[in-house]
Amino acid sequence: MRINAHYLRDSTLGLNSHTCTEAEPFALRVLDDSMEPEFERGCIIIIDPTAVVKSGAYVLAEDEGEYVFRQLREEGEGYRLHALNPRFPCVLLGDRLRAIKGVVVQRAGSRRTYHKNYY
Repeated sequence: MRINAHYLRDSTLGLNSHTCTEAEPFALRVLDDSMEPEFERGCIIIIDPTAVVKSGAYVLAEDEGEYVFRQLREEGEGYRLHALNPRFPCVLLGDRLRAIKGVVVQRAGSRRTYHKNYY
């Protein structure tokens, strides 16, 4: 899932800058099928910007001015952002871990049985 970084910061979350900080968890809705079957289109993901980033974690990262939701995987001496759906490309991060903006800590949906914690 790719989201324009400017749009995300300014309007998607609807956060009031006087009540929330950049360190607080926030929610996003998955808009495509790039992370299926683990994350269905329409599910809600909770992202913690202060969580520890490690290989295998599902993350939100900034890539060329857009945000992308992928699984972080260690590759040699660097990292890549892996889409679970093979129709979508991976993004090479190299050693740019500062591009990670948060770690997915929970998945939610319309059914309670779909809820899952990742951290």
